[in-house]
Amino acid sequence: MTATKIGYARCSTDRQDLTAQRAALAKLGVTEDRIYTDHGLTGTNRARPGLDQALAAVRAGDVLVVPKLDRLARSVPDARAIADQLEAKGVKLALGASVYDPADPMGKMFFNILATFAEFEADLIRMRTREGMAIARAKGKLRGKQPKLSEKQQKELGRMHASGDYSISDLAELFSVSRPTVYRTLQRKSPQATP
Repeated sequence: MTATKIGYARCSTDRQDLTAQRAALAKLGVTEDRIYTDHGLTGTNRARPGLDQALAAVRAGDVLVVPKLDRLARSVPDARAIADQLEAKGVKLALGASVYDPADPMGKMFFNILATFAEFEADLIRMRTREGMAIARAKGKLRGKQPKLSEKQQKELGRMHASGDYSISDLAELFSVSRPTVYRTLQRKSPQATP
């Protein structure tokens, strides 16, 4: 009896595409109807419906196929928990073309080493992102969310509100913004309005 190959692919953001991972899984012998995916979910997010479906689909003797370990898990504890599930079911794990048996001591060791590298890589990415944001912030290039209304519109909104002739709802409708935006604008303008 030949083992069934169940594939899993994941991308972290909605802007990314799963085409390359699907093609890699097809090359590794996984049929399209046996590929489970998660789109827009990071590897650190353990609530991944596609992965849960893939883990539910595998049976004893099957192989869970993932293009690379970082698509499956981004932390050692998460990778370990998945490996334990596979071992309990009698399922092997294929990372690319390499097949690991979680029940085999050598397979377990290689899997743990790979998981450690995947976690290290994720930590490096987070560190570089934080450093890049700090540099951009220091250069004034990362200023956060811009106000919905221009400075001139904010002043006019404040003036109209101060007149007492317009309600918050009226102002929201006139400026085509939400009521919370009107409140935030008035709150920002109030320290300047007081002498």
